[in-house]
This record gives sequence, structure tokens and C-alpha cells, in this order.
Amino acid sequence: MLSYISGIITFSLIYVIAAVGLAIFTGFTGLFSLGHAAFFAIGAYTAGILTYFYDVNFWLALASGGAMSGLVGILIGYPTLKAKLRSDYFAIATLGFGEAVRVLLENLEITQGARGLPGIPAETTLPVAAGVTVIVLWVARNFVHSRYGRAAVAVREDFVAAEMMGINLFQVRLLSLVFSAICGGVAGGLFAHYVSFIQPSMFTSYLSTQLTASVVAGGMGSITGPAVATVIFIAIPEVLRVASMWRLVAYGLLLVAIMVFRPQGLLGFRELSWAGVKRWLTLGKAAGQGRG
Repeated sequence: MLSYISGIITFSLIYVIAAVGLAIFTGFTGLFSLGHAAFFAIGAYTAGILTYFYDVNFWLALASGGAMSGLVGILIGYPTLKAKLRSDYFAIATLGFGEAVRVLLENLEITQGARGLPGIPAETTLPVAAGVTVIVLWVARNFVHSRYGRAAVAVREDFVAAEMMGINLFQVRLLSLVFSAICGGVAGGLFAHYVSFIQPSMFTSYLSTQLTASVVAGGMGSITGPAVATVIFIAIPEVLRVASMWRLVAYGLLLVAIMVFRPQGLLGFRELSWAGVKRWLTLGKAAGQGRG
């Protein structure tokens, strides 16, 4: 039982890393991406191939997976962002990019096609996933509070006014996309070295939609909000796994409930902090004593 719970937490943390990266791009620049499963897959296959075929050190392979995803982010981001595609057209472009990467992985010899890569070293543990998650959250927080992060928020609120103030829209959006891609690649590398087997069918548009839903449900102006939403969306289907198909119904109902009762997301534009948690606990304790 303890091993099962540890596995759920590890999976949740892996997806949190990808969701936090997407939150920086979608939540803080206002552009929706429906192809982030591609960056997840690129990181997973890059890291997996390096350790599976070439016995590369796990940490070096993980960094390489993130770097490769970042490089691909530049290659896909430069033409699409330079063309100043509107949000809906950009989302369609990223959706096509995600499907193109999946089809490419199914036909490359080094990825072993639809057979996938079995026997990848199981290097990802709960402490490893937790440590990387803390680092990603710290870097994301610093990015948001930097001048680039403030510029990204200005672009999200009104890109015309931001451009008139001298903000380089292309530079801000591309930097956010690359950071998001790197996070997705790192998450993919951790995923590959946790499940020890990857194949293209694991990285469909469903994964991209799940990550985007976590960002929207958690709060478009928050980093920790999408992280909390991701944990909830991963944990609830697992808890309800005994209910078979009804667990997906519960997942959908939860998402609808959040959109109806908390349209700004779970945390909106706020961040989860230790001070806030202590305050909630204190209020809850006081309320309990009052009823007593």
C-alpha cells in the first residue's frame, strides 16, 4: 500500500513539473498550447535512448532531454511566434506539432517505432522527483518575479499596450515557450526512468489536454495553483480506479465544477505559501474550538 501511494505521489510530481512549465507559457503570456505532450515525449525519448543504448549517466541524460526539448521549442516557436499567430491559431499549430512528433516517433528506427523502448533504467524515485520539482518551482518563481516575468504578465493582460510600451512580444513569448519546453522535457525524462518503458501512444493529445486543463483549473496567474490542480487530477482517478470507467466521469465532473464555481481557478492569481497554509490551519482550529 505504501509503495502504491508513493507511486501516485511520484507520478503527480512528474506531471507537476510539466504543468508548472506550461503555466509559465499559457498562464503568464496568454497563449494556449495543445501540443506540450510533444516536449514531454522528446525529453522522455532523448533521456531514455541515452541511458538505454549508450549507458549515459541518468542526470546527464535528464539534462539532455530538457535541452533537446528546449531546442525543439525554439525551432517550433520561432516561426509561429514570429508570425504573431493569434491564440486560437497558435493552439492549432501546436496541436499539429504534437501529432507530428508522435507520428515521427512511431517511424524512427532508433525509437523502435510502436514497439517502444523497454528496459529503461528505473532511476526516478520519489526523492528525485520531489527534488527536481522543488528546483523547477523555485526557478519558475524567480522567472515570474524577474523583468521577463513582469513583461510576460503585461503581454497577457494587453499585448498591444505592452508592445507600445517597448516590450518585445516575440522575445518574451519565445523565452516563456523555451522554459516551458525544458520543463516538459525534464518531466518526460523522469517519466521514462520511472515507468522503464515508453512508446509513442503514451504521448497523445490527451496528455496535452490534461496539462492545459490543470493550468486553467489551477489558475492562469499562479504557479502553485496548476501544481495543486495537477495533483488533484492525478490522485482522484487513481483513488477511483476500482470504479472503472466512472473515474473518468468523476474527472470530468470535477473539472466542470471548478469552472462553474471557481472560474478564476483554484488559486486564481494567488500563490500557495507556508504562511497561507498556517493561516488556514489556524482559522480551521479556531472554528473547531468555537463549535466546541
